Amino acid sequence: MLVLALSASVAFAAVAPGIYTPTSGSFNTANAPGSSHLTSGSPSCTVNAARSISCSAYVLGGVGHTNATVSLSASYSATIDCTNNGVNLVESHTSNFTATSSASVASTKNGQLSVPAQSVSGLSSAPQVCPNPNWTPSIRGGVVTLNSFTYTLTFAGFTSAYITITA
Repeated sequence: MLVLALSASVAFAAVAPGIYTPTSGSFNTANAPGSSHLTSGSPSCTVNAARSISCSAYVLGGVGHTNATVSLSASYSATIDCTNNGVNLVESHTSNFTATSSASVASTKNGQLSVPAQSVSGLSSAPQVCPNPNWTPSIRGGVVTLNSFTYTLTFAGFTSAYITITA
């Protein structure tokens, strides 16, 4: 029973595919220029079946001449199998890694901030290495687990994020 309970808790730890939108606590107005507001689009992040993440583009108004940094950071894990030249499995190990994407965004003269889309992919970011350079690494079953992600938009001159989406 203990093994079953442990397996269930591990299964629930992964981020599922779907659309992640801001919650009531996602916007912190104390960390933005006075009249910041959405003028078009809406921030959201989509996790697809392969566990890559795409966060949408949108426009903020009322930011004056304040620039911002938008970033997406995802924590992944994968089981890496190492095979020798005879194609025999020699070793398996779990690899934990992070994929990130960020951009500096400049406000326009009309106090608008066009926030670009951000995306990351765990499969292309997985470090496939084996302790012996003569062994061939491969991701077991091609499966990468998305453990968590954080998307933020932080205005220049502010110490914390104005927008945060996490899973």
